[in-house]
Amino acid sequence: MSGGAEEFFIGSIDQGTTSTRFIIYDRHAKPVASHQVEFTQFYPEAGWVEHDPMEILQSVRECMGKALYKATAAGHNVDAGLRAIGLTNQRETTVVWSRSTGLPLYNAIVWMDARTSAICHRLVSQLSGGRDHFVPSCGLPISTYFSALKLLWLIENVDAVEVAVRSGDAMFGTIDTWMIWNLTGGCGGVDLHEKPMLGLHVTDCSNASRTMLMNLQTREWDAAILETLGIPLNILPKIISNSETIGVIANGWPLGGIPIAGCLGDQHAAMLGQLCQKGQAKSTYGTGAFILLNTGEEIVKSSHGLLTTVAYKLGPEAPTNYALEGSIAIAGAAVQWLRDGLGIIQTAAEIEEMAKLVETSGGIYFVPAFNGLFAPWWRDDARGVCVGITRFTNKGHIARAVLESMCFQVNDVLSSMHKDAGDGGEVKTEGEFLLRVDGGATVNNLLMQIQADLLGSPVVRPADIETTALGAAYAAGLAIGVWTEEQIFTSGHEEKTTIFRPKLAEEERKKRTESWHKAVSRTFDLADL
Repeated sequence: MSGGAEEFFIGSIDQGTTSTRFIIYDRHAKPVASHQVEFTQFYPEAGWVEHDPMEILQSVRECMGKALYKATAAGHNVDAGLRAIGLTNQRETTVVWSRSTGLPLYNAIVWMDARTSAICHRLVSQLSGGRDHFVPSCGLPISTYFSALKLLWLIENVDAVEVAVRSGDAMFGTIDTWMIWNLTGGCGGVDLHEKPMLGLHVTDCSNASRTMLMNLQTREWDAAILETLGIPLNILPKIISNSETIGVIANGWPLGGIPIAGCLGDQHAAMLGQLCQKGQAKSTYGTGAFILLNTGEEIVKSSHGLLTTVAYKLGPEAPTNYALEGSIAIAGAAVQWLRDGLGIIQTAAEIEEMAKLVETSGGIYFVPAFNGLFAPWWRDDARGVCVGITRFTNKGHIARAVLESMCFQVNDVLSSMHKDAGDGGEVKTEGEFLLRVDGGATVNNLLMQIQADLLGSPVVRPADIETTALGAAYAAGLAIGVWTEEQIFTSGHEEKTTIFRPKLAEEERKKRTESWHKAVSRTFDLADL
């Protein structure tokens, strides 16, 4: 991709669930330098997951500084040529902080945290529409997953939050909002000329669509939902598009004075990075797995357990693309559990070799419902099971069953998507539906082959699997005019992709899917064990 002959760079902050990275791209959207930092996961109680918002900021600062250093050391004049940064983030993770001190009033509650199940049950029983009460407005069921419920928990359980909300000192945000507010000055930054800068309190429409508080049609906070939940409007950020100049980075940060010009939730950024237009789907394999199908400008309601969400809106005046999404809570996290919880493997990469020791999973089915099941089941009473164990079972079978669990879950979501979108809702290439894949786990060739086998259709992996960071860079470059939409959407087709084609017989695929569903049914109603 070319944007004229001069050399320029776009930076991208990718703030994920377990790590933060900063990647610097050249004018061809090729990475020239990057730095990644892991940060602490806190598990105060079973099913609870928290992050320290200050540690996240520190990780952002470190990644920006070190990537900049690496790019300069490699001979790139990034200081002169960096035009803008985009950012992307783990979604639904919720922070409340003080407007006056700038400090968090509690740890960030992470998207997969399940502590809000009692609040969910209360609302489901109280509201006339039950679990789907808010779906007509926001496209989301009442679930522990979404930010509004985490915010309610903080108001009801943390005195400092309740007091700050009442007094108007509280600010609510997802991680994008927390980062932008701090990057643009927080409660007392200065610009390059030492003039005071106050942080901008904004979120983009993709992150806002995951709070359960945004009306999908108007892309504004929904007054009726706020009233029902008792959440005051004055603590919420302003909603903006995914590609526009938001503000500039304050002095004291690396890259002070550089504009922030793109912002998307990680799955929406991956969708843009994968160049998914109407009728195309992608699956990102990270801590969880997330499958999105772009439905164009049409809001498609799901009757098969999927979420209706914003795909992306590439500018304040641009049309909004919507999507159907299936979210899987545990994908790569199951591999981390094999490594950290059981010690069966020493590194995540070892799972592929271990799983290759066996031809099949030997009748083992592993369902990683560690904190319940998301799409399409939505069962917070589910817990993990491993079924079919015999004396013959070895660790190779377990490793293979863990990989298969990711693929079966993706299949369940895609099958629901097909039912919701219908034949006309999916674009086919030479008569076949292609699933675009990205994310760290896709380096595992065996995983990708299993996915194609269990799906019965081809899986396409791009040359650059970090499409989340790339999508944020595209949005920022588009906003400041160094790339056009046409350049972005035609660029990726020059890339070298790897295609995995199914080799499994149809009958065997059906039989194994039925066995998987039998295993899933065994996970229900186990929360009280």
